[in-house]
Amino acid sequence: MTKTPKASGKKIAVKAQETASGPVERAGAAIERALVDPLTSALKRAGLRRAQKNAGETASAASATPAPASKPASGGAGKPGLAISPLAVPFPKIPPIAGVEIATGRAGFYKHEREDLLLMRFAEGTSAAGVFTRHGVGSAPVDWCKRQLAASGGADVRALVVNAGCANSFTGKPGADAVRRVATAVGKRFDCRQRDVMMASTGVIGVILDDSKITARLPEVETRLTADAWAQAGRAIMTTDTFPKGAYATAVIDGVEVKIAGVAKGSGMIAPDMATMLAFVATDAAIAPAALQTLVSLYTRTTFNCVTVDGDRSTNDTLLLFATGQSGAPKISRPGDKRLADFRDKLEHVLLDLALQLVRDGEGATKFVKITVNGAESPASARKIARTIAESPLVKTAFAGEDANWGRIVMAVGRADEPVAREKISVKFGDLYAARDGLISPEYDEAKMSAYVKNQEFEVSVDVGVGKGSATVWTCDLTKQYVAINGDYRS
Repeated sequence: MTKTPKASGKKIAVKAQETASGPVERAGAAIERALVDPLTSALKRAGLRRAQKNAGETASAASATPAPASKPASGGAGKPGLAISPLAVPFPKIPPIAGVEIATGRAGFYKHEREDLLLMRFAEGTSAAGVFTRHGVGSAPVDWCKRQLAASGGADVRALVVNAGCANSFTGKPGADAVRRVATAVGKRFDCRQRDVMMASTGVIGVILDDSKITARLPEVETRLTADAWAQAGRAIMTTDTFPKGAYATAVIDGVEVKIAGVAKGSGMIAPDMATMLAFVATDAAIAPAALQTLVSLYTRTTFNCVTVDGDRSTNDTLLLFATGQSGAPKISRPGDKRLADFRDKLEHVLLDLALQLVRDGEGATKFVKITVNGAESPASARKIARTIAESPLVKTAFAGEDANWGRIVMAVGRADEPVAREKISVKFGDLYAARDGLISPEYDEAKMSAYVKNQEFEVSVDVGVGKGSATVWTCDLTKQYVAINGDYRS
């Protein structure tokens, strides 16, 4: 979670950057131009279908053993005093990924005792790709990663440094210089170039990163590098998160098994385009940087861009994907290579798993809600309507109060400013119709509706009756605890 410092009394209005400017952004923008890229179009359609078909199964599997809600977050990570989300899921068992070493430490960005520094070292020849926030302000580490990936083409990335507690956003040249000094120090220790070091930060906006806190700890942290520290990595990057988030899968490329693992953080200031968070995923597959960029850009759309907690987009969103090439599988240069079919499925699964965990850890969340819109003019229109429902404070507070207030759903549908046929609109909670054909449903049963929304997890589906477009967005409720967490974020 990334927040602004309390010192500023005025809100800063910013306009999101909606167009791509550099090579990395152009790679992502190319994904959107489906008509001029048949491969991407086909992959996108397949990805959307899989996301719609498998999301419920993924969520159910992830929630099989929720963590207890009454105990504070373990491991000294996160904000003291926060109870673990009732929607939490256990951190999975993640084995070592060949070519990846991990270490964590305490740089001291927080007053309380906790680890807040993550260092990852990658084997020579590791490919990297990234997707970043489109926020108009951005941050120094985001600028750094975009610039270095553009310069190197994503080839031979050797390290990643992440700190929690300071976003280093809206910090001008001093913030950029701090990032450069950290990259230089890591490059010297790992015998690589500055541009081979990726950077990420999360925390308070408007505070310049004290890079000396990181560089002073590097010698000690480096001695801790190990292939088996994914859980520690998940904890070190937490802010107001109440549980560490991880995902793991295996895939087969040309008969060779490859591994995919990742960690993420995010609890508040979560909204699509891309979702507010940090996420770092690694695989031992051998995939060329350009192909890796296509895949990460494509599957961000069906995963991280389909979740929302509060509708606020962050300055520091970063998703980085690393491919070490240490599995022994053949190197793949084209994203559409048929040998990548299973890998594409499993990569999307890992990203969706991480994205759904962000919603499960939404600040103060007690409900995990899947919202599906059908019958829209286009998938983009359906996505906008679903997002409008998912981010409506009135809808979300109704969820918190366990009130199946379908009128608020209809309100949100109408204010999305997308084509709808009022006389055809239907609203369902699970299998229960609240409205049908533009009117309250003849079989409407208030008691059954109320009982249904008392579940921790439930679904809402809407049909707007104008076309065949559909989309799904996952969200949570809005509770008093959200206000409490954010009211004293810096204290």
